[in-house]
Amino acid sequence: MKINAKYVVFTLIGLASTYVLYHNERFLINSSHPAWQHYGPFKWWLLPHGVFGAIVLLFAPFQFSERIRERFTKAHRVMGRLYVLGVFVLAPLGAYIQYYQERMGAPRSFTVLGLVDAAMLMSATALAGFFAVKRKIALHRQWATRSYAISLVFIAGRFVLGTTGWETLGVEIVQAVIWSCLALSMVFADISLHWREIKSALSAPVKSPVVKPTATRRIARAA
Repeated sequence: MKINAKYVVFTLIGLASTYVLYHNERFLINSSHPAWQHYGPFKWWLLPHGVFGAIVLLFAPFQFSERIRERFTKAHRVMGRLYVLGVFVLAPLGAYIQYYQERMGAPRSFTVLGLVDAAMLMSATALAGFFAVKRKIALHRQWATRSYAISLVFIAGRFVLGTTGWETLGVEIVQAVIWSCLALSMVFADISLHWREIKSALSAPVKSPVVKPTATRRIARAA
C-alpha cells in the first residue's frame, strides 16, 4: 500500500499539536493554575491572539486538500480569507505581547524574535493572498505553504522544548530553539514544495560523465 506523504506530515503535525495543547496550554481550563499569575496582566491581549491563532492552525490543513479545493471552491476561499485575517490579527498581537512582557522582566531579544516572526508570517501570507487574487495559483500555493510552515513555529518550538526538557535550561536555549524552528520552517517548506523533484533526483541513477576526446587523441587517431 502506497503511503501518502501529505497524510503522514499532517498526522505528525496533529500529534505534535495535541502534545503542545496538553503540555503547555491545559492551564487555560484551570483558573487556579499558577501560570495565570504570569499571563494575568495581558490576558485580554492574549485572548484574541489565541482565538485567531486557533483559526489559523485549524483551517490551514484544509487549504491543502485538493478534494476541498475542487469540490468546495467557495469554502476553500472563505477559509483562506479567515486564515489571512487570523494571521494579521495574531501576528502583531504576538509581537506586542512579547514587548509587553519586557516590563515583567523578559529580555528585549524575545521582542526582536516576536517581531521577526510576525514580519515573516505576515509577509508570506500577504504574498500568498496577493497571488491568489492575481490567479497565479502556483505562486499562491508556494507562499501559502511557507506561511503555514512559519505559523507552525508556535507548535514546533514548544514541542521540541517540551519533549527534550530544554524548556528548563534557561532563556538562552529557549530562544535558540525558537530561532532554529523559525529558520528551518522555510527550509522544510521548500523541501515539501519540491519533494517530487528531490525524490526523483535521489532515486535517479548516477550517469558516468562522457569524456570527449582531446585534440591530441583526435590527431593520433587520424594518423
